[in-house]
Amino acid sequence: MNSVPSFELGNGRKIPSIGFGTWMMTNSSAEEAVKTALSTGYRHIDTAHAYGNEEVIGKVLKEWISSGKISRNEIFVTTKLPPNGMNPGRVATYLKRSLDALQLEYIDMYLIHTPFGFTEVEGELFRTLDDGSVDIDVSTDLVEIWKAMEKQYDLGLAKAIGISNFNKSQIERIIGHCRTIPHNLQTEHHIYLQQPELIEFCRKNNIVVTSYSSLGNRGLSALGQDIPDILSNPTVLKMSKKYNKTPAQILLRHIHQKNIVVIPKSKNPERIRENFNIFDFQLDPQDMKELNDLNRDLKLLNFELMFKGVKKHPEYPF
Repeated sequence: MNSVPSFELGNGRKIPSIGFGTWMMTNSSAEEAVKTALSTGYRHIDTAHAYGNEEVIGKVLKEWISSGKISRNEIFVTTKLPPNGMNPGRVATYLKRSLDALQLEYIDMYLIHTPFGFTEVEGELFRTLDDGSVDIDVSTDLVEIWKAMEKQYDLGLAKAIGISNFNKSQIERIIGHCRTIPHNLQTEHHIYLQQPELIEFCRKNNIVVTSYSSLGNRGLSALGQDIPDILSNPTVLKMSKKYNKTPAQILLRHIHQKNIVVIPKSKNPERIRENFNIFDFQLDPQDMKELNDLNRDLKLLNFELMFKGVKKHPEYPF
């Protein structure tokens, strides 16, 4: 099996340039999908405490490692500190919970999932108030939380650390007060939201970027959002025909050629395999420019729909 191209993180470790995303996957569907992904050749699995599927992913990884199908150092696992863990005193606790659930001795990449925090209620991801809004914790201190992340990195419990859904000014604040510059930023990135300024800022600071919702994330429609069909964009369809590749492969290849990690998600075995098959062709410079020109600064993921009232948090990034 051909190895997947990787990108070098700021600490010299390598992150596979394609990973398998698992957001909004239930335990049974996550188990089968992760098995298919591993069989296909994915060696980077992206999850989070908030996804509620770390245990089933840990079960699959344990089976594959114990049986000798893969070794631990062949697998790159990313997981994330949840919003209700956004306190310096909770970072170690939530990382330990993820390690136990995943049945791992270390996490390859531990990210702060969001810059905003929720009030911690044991056994719940978040608590809603009488008016239906989320119970936010306005005391969130990103610098102190990052220092707690650095401690876990120093201990070797996380081999790399990073952030997710942070804006440029929040990242600058971290960089201005840290010993370890974030190794990774995970952010929404697709042809309609390319964020060139943020991407260039990360590149200058040696922060590898990971794209989520690379294909538009039609699953967001389940949250009541009106999601444009990126896969049906005429320019993408034209290139799909030109290169004899699926629209999804065109979109993923476009991002990959910008040295951005992609973590496509699918429960469909055929699509899981198709999404992985993006390394045997290259988009020419004119086609890259055409796809770049499709940027609309259109954000698809609406946190306010997911967590009513979250915009009131002082660290709400958008």
